[in-house]
Amino acid sequence: MTGSGAGNETRAGGRASVLAALLALGLVLGGCASTVADLPVVGAPSNLPARSAQPGEYLPVHDIPTARSKDSTLAPADQAKLEADLIKARDRQAVAAPADAAAKTSAR
Repeated sequence: MTGSGAGNETRAGGRASVLAALLALGLVLGGCASTVADLPVVGAPSNLPARSAQPGEYLPVHDIPTARSKDSTLAPADQAKLEADLIKARDRQAVAAPADAAAKTSAR
């Protein structure tokens, strides 16, 4: 009885090493995926668009926007216009919202 426990541990260790080897093989082959896709044997779908000659450029993530001026407040006329636009949008939404709420409650 005590000998069978050691055999189970060996099998579990063997399974774990096989799974680790398969995972490593998958990672190694996954690195070659871009070159395998270009092989003529594998081929690409007929409706695949042609690749551009120039590879895409990276986005300018490190570009810093220009500094704002010290006085970045709105002029009183511009602020009044924006407030009026917001009030109009709120009123339009208030008219549309009761219809949406009634439709939701009747669907329950």
